[in-house]
Amino acid sequence: MSRPEIGAPTATGNPTADAPGGPGARAWLALAVLTIPTLLVSIDNTVLGVALPELSAALRPDASTLLWVVDVYPLVLAGLLVTMGTLGDRIGRRRLLMIGVACFGAVSLLAAFATSAAQLVAARALLGVFGAMLMPSTLALLRSVFLDRTHRRLALAIWATGFAAGAALGPIVGGLLLEHFWWGSIFVMSVPPMALLLVVAPLVVPESREPHPGRLDLVGVALSLLAMGPLVLALKLAGSGSPLPAVAATAALGVAAAALFVVHYRRRVRRGLDPLIDLELFARPVLRHSALANATTMFGLTGLLFFSAQYLQLVLGASPLHAGLLLLPGFAVTVVAGLAAARLARRFALHQLVATGLALVLAGYVACLFLAVDSAVALLMAAAVLIGAGIGLSETVTNDAILAAAPPEKAGAAAAVSETAYEVGAVLGTALVGGVLSAVYRAGVVLPQGAPASAGETLGGAADAARTLPADAASELLASGREAFVQGVDVAAGTAAVVVAVVLLTAGLGLRRAHRAVLAAGASGVGATDDLAASRR
Repeated sequence: MSRPEIGAPTATGNPTADAPGGPGARAWLALAVLTIPTLLVSIDNTVLGVALPELSAALRPDASTLLWVVDVYPLVLAGLLVTMGTLGDRIGRRRLLMIGVACFGAVSLLAAFATSAAQLVAARALLGVFGAMLMPSTLALLRSVFLDRTHRRLALAIWATGFAAGAALGPIVGGLLLEHFWWGSIFVMSVPPMALLLVVAPLVVPESREPHPGRLDLVGVALSLLAMGPLVLALKLAGSGSPLPAVAATAALGVAAAALFVVHYRRRVRRGLDPLIDLELFARPVLRHSALANATTMFGLTGLLFFSAQYLQLVLGASPLHAGLLLLPGFAVTVVAGLAAARLARRFALHQLVATGLALVLAGYVACLFLAVDSAVALLMAAAVLIGAGIGLSETVTNDAILAAAPPEKAGAAAAVSETAYEVGAVLGTALVGGVLSAVYRAGVVLPQGAPASAGETLGGAADAARTLPADAASELLASGREAFVQGVDVAAGTAAVVVAVVLLTAGLGLRRAHRAVLAAGASGVGATDDLAASRR
């Protein structure tokens, strides 16, 4: 007998969804299973940061290629999340999850045994394709399993905790693996859990899909990719010092594709056809500003991860394992703050929690402005704790707000909006922070006689080149490289602080206006802000 499918909260006969007395054991087991992909994807993101020095030494990428190794995964993932979210609505979210799990595990092996930076970039791009099948599926399935708002908020807090726990475990697991194995082992570790998930998920997670899906908008898919790719590429080109005309032309292509996407969307709506994503969702202030806050917290996390592991290992001399342990408190605070946010949401309005979270991220980047070659490691740890607390506090409530602001039949699309915000933020964090850091490094490093050009691209390249130089030249190169890298960190942190401050004002004020509008209307309303306001009354 097949399991009943869930198309909306009114579906009946589903033993996993909330019962009148609350969710049963099977629902919580489904939550545990759906947290595994989130955990692994998060580990993949953070473990790579710890492995960058060894990866740089083994594959010898230039600065641009190193950024692509980090960025291509979230770039492809971000471009396809909306497509995969709507595809899951149509063919079944659990089915799409299973396809993604199987292929993600297989491609992880290809990444592990890459013999060049180009091969690793290609494998990471494929991981992005199949990773895009995982994230919106898990979030939309949670919407189907936990129908009650209070239970769903707790489930989302636990789900987000899995994301934070993965971020915390990544540097530790990566450090342990790199102490004993080659850099490719960081990709192999995801294969056994994915195999286990293939067996367990069909047993405890019910299928869920939109009851009356339309045809997939293939033109919209192509235009969304054409918009996302060039815009992020323009940031990367700017950070790598490319000529201004090339940067401008690339950005213009992305803007033009985005404009065509909007025109195409309106045409399909007029003709009564289903678009790739319902842009009317963004007319809801709660969803729009929550997505912006989501993107910014991920921007803060990936920006920090890009330079922190390199700073700890290549500037302060920590081992990969030691670097992971030093970053652990920041990620642990993310977990605690995420769980606390579910309880705090009963007492405080959405705009208050989001603004506080973004303010903590801002404070963390301000602390990074004071990093130097001889700084105490406690300064970076304090910055990581502040940023981690802000991420945990903001993410839980914004995820809930995005899901609650959308109609139930659009759960996949809403989940895709949330995850797209995550991944766009991740791409921009690495592209902007990494690009600024690389540009400052290249401008500041002084290469001694005989040093290869790769030493002027990245600090990892300088450390690798120093092993082949005479002692005096090696010492001169490392001193110059470390000083240039720290200067780049300072400038990049200042740039990130400005971005976070702008979003703090924009999203904080926007959510506050939405909250006041609900109170003025005297109604419970729709969306997280409405429910939070009602819970306070």
